[in-house]
Amino acid sequence: MTISRQQLIDYLDQLLSPARIKDYCPNGLQVEGCEQITRVVTGVTASQALLDAAVEENADAIIVHHGYFWRGEDATIRGMRRQRLATLLKADINLLAYHLPLDIHPELGNNAQLAQLLEIQVEGALEINNPQSVAMRGRFAQALDAQTLASRIEERLGRKPLVEASNKPINTVAWCTGGGQSFIDMAAEQGIDAFITGEVSEQTIHVARECGIAFFAAGHHATERYGAKALGEHLAAELGLQVRFIDIANPA
Repeated sequence: MTISRQQLIDYLDQLLSPARIKDYCPNGLQVEGCEQITRVVTGVTASQALLDAAVEENADAIIVHHGYFWRGEDATIRGMRRQRLATLLKADINLLAYHLPLDIHPELGNNAQLAQLLEIQVEGALEINNPQSVAMRGRFAQALDAQTLASRIEERLGRKPLVEASNKPINTVAWCTGGGQSFIDMAAEQGIDAFITGEVSEQTIHVARECGIAFFAAGHHATERYGAKALGEHLAAELGLQVRFIDIANPA
């Protein structure tokens, strides 16, 4: 099936509600391409490798979690940035990006998808009284130890996590995909047993040790593969588009 660019934008606006979310980058259409869209590539980051793969796929649009034009970055179009934009414009490919909207969506979002993968029962937002909380909290159906959880993360995400944990049983858990390590303080204050995210900072380990909360850093890329993939599958099912998720490996 083929739809117009505007139809795709309107559908994603309704699905992800980007206008309601204060973010660090523009959400939605970032680079305009062709008018009619049949083939879509989804991915985590609009890297040159993903753009080149999309060109090979004859894609009309690319939808990613990490796009361009981040707040505070150099606005000049040169070097790597020029090459990326030149690739998109030459191939007439639309680039759409959804950052926080694709983190927090209750079904297709990165946090929701990670919860499904790790068999976490979602209880709600970690940020109290914030319906758009980026971090979430929940629990496991049965208590498990840190080694069992680490093994589950490695098996499901294909990446061995960095772990700082004792032998205490883990019932409750909070999580935030990507670079959400700062939320460990909030999780510890709420007495949660474990916190899972993508990245780690030097101070994160001290918080985990001194507050007695188990910590798991499972990789920024590894924890954020699944929102873009789920979104693409949704678009294929609901709009009849030809969609392919392309995973560009990244150890970060």
